[in-house]
Amino acid sequence: MDLGTANTIIITNDKIVVDEPSVVALDRRTDKTIAVGGQAKMMYEKVHDKIKTIRPLRDGVIADFYACEQMIRGMIKMVNPRNRLFAPSLRMVIGVPSGSTEVELRAVRDSAEHAGGRDVYLIFEPMAAAIGIGIDVEAPEGNMIVDIGGGTTEIAVISLGGLVLNNSIRVAGDDLTADIQEYMSRQHNIKVSERMAERIKINVGAAITELGDEAPEDYIVHGPNRITALPMEVPVCYQEIAHCLDKTISKIETAVLTALENTQPELYADIVKNGIYLSGGGALLRGLAKRLSDKINIQFHVADDPLHAVAKGTGIALKNINKFSFLMR
Repeated sequence: MDLGTANTIIITNDKIVVDEPSVVALDRRTDKTIAVGGQAKMMYEKVHDKIKTIRPLRDGVIADFYACEQMIRGMIKMVNPRNRLFAPSLRMVIGVPSGSTEVELRAVRDSAEHAGGRDVYLIFEPMAAAIGIGIDVEAPEGNMIVDIGGGTTEIAVISLGGLVLNNSIRVAGDDLTADIQEYMSRQHNIKVSERMAERIKINVGAAITELGDEAPEDYIVHGPNRITALPMEVPVCYQEIAHCLDKTISKIETAVLTALENTQPELYADIVKNGIYLSGGGALLRGLAKRLSDKINIQFHVADDPLHAVAKGTGIALKNINKFSFLMR
């Protein structure tokens, strides 16, 4: 299971069986679960005062323990609505940010156990991403992973089945979305919701201002004027979004450079030879790999399926629990 800030993905028997937004809708009076995942996301920012929609994870960690437990329960039911998925003989492997504290790790483990898990293992997300990409993490060779999720960006150097160096920064997809919201308000005087800002990011989000043939068409944004509340229609191009995201992307660049500065020379040589791997939803930002490659002078590779790299890695780890010594109980 990849328990992510933006999306939660569950893999069982090598198949992705759940890929849903990390959102849960609860009844305010009874705290009963009304909807989970995509259905709850449709309610997000649209509810009345008897329903609350919650994103249980913020910055990669559990912000609402009860809501997280209910969300995990609901997603487990999606896999097998009739029978209990997790019998005592079965196990769960969950990806967690590499910068998690002991308290945060305990919260994830407790949530999983309360939701029905009997034998819960944790794996750091960059390690899971590396396994999911297909890297031999136990080889005596350095590989660098940059996993850009919704709440955190995980930067790690992996060798001999361990994290030689890791840096987890709370700058990621949610910050890019917030940048777009702030930019649209300041530049175009239009109020946009978090969901609309996310749609802008998906449709015209970019890390560079020259995309050539890959340039997307302008995206039309609808919303109220910030001052008059009258309806507005604003076309947005990828170049202006690239400018508005520049500051946040620069923070990720700086974190990668800092990690490289602290990398041992032999491992550094391996990383230059192998390149650096990008995973997570943020890896899909247009032109990001090119921008990072040009800035750092090391080739950046986007994983074949960056959104599911961590989840695939947890699935492989689940099959090799006795082999992988880096799994945490």
